[in-house]
Amino acid sequence: MSEEQIQAHFDDFYEDFFTELCKYGEVEEMHVCDNVGDHLIGNVYARFRYEEDAQKAVDNLNQRFYAGRPIYAELSPVTDFREACCRQNENAECTRGGFCNFMHLKEVSRYLKKELFAAQRNFLREQRRVNREKSGEDESHRSRSMSLDRHRDKSRDRSRRSSRRNRRDDLKYAEDIYHGS
Repeated sequence: MSEEQIQAHFDDFYEDFFTELCKYGEVEEMHVCDNVGDHLIGNVYARFRYEEDAQKAVDNLNQRFYAGRPIYAELSPVTDFREACCRQNENAECTRGGFCNFMHLKEVSRYLKKELFAAQRNFLREQRRVNREKSGEDESHRSRSMSLDRHRDKSRDRSRRSSRRNRRDDLKYAEDIYHGS
């Protein structure tokens, strides 16, 4: 396999796993170890925004398989992945190679990482908006700012309609990523 094929294969894995983790809550970071030592090989570390989402992911993932192999998930006491990474490896100076006891991270394509996290942000933003509308929060907010609404000019209203259309397009794109369409 060429380096490009290896990277494409890894990017596919990263996207699969990231979208799976997003089902349980907001993922703030996700890293995959490139070490070859038995205790680190293939480990995926994810930090969720909320601890209860991480617990939900652990509970559900321990009943799942990936590529025909069981997933073994557990909570980790590591809160800062930078401290767990091999600084020498980051500078291409680690003499222990893949057998190092600090994390050597496999890098995902920058574009894919940016795309996945942006899709997650858009999806969560839209979910919060929908939840606010369902709870009636928007109605109370509108009545409070009614006097301000009278002073808005029409061009601003037109630009807001346009941005809503763009937001719907972004949401559709995010849903396609999350649901694998």
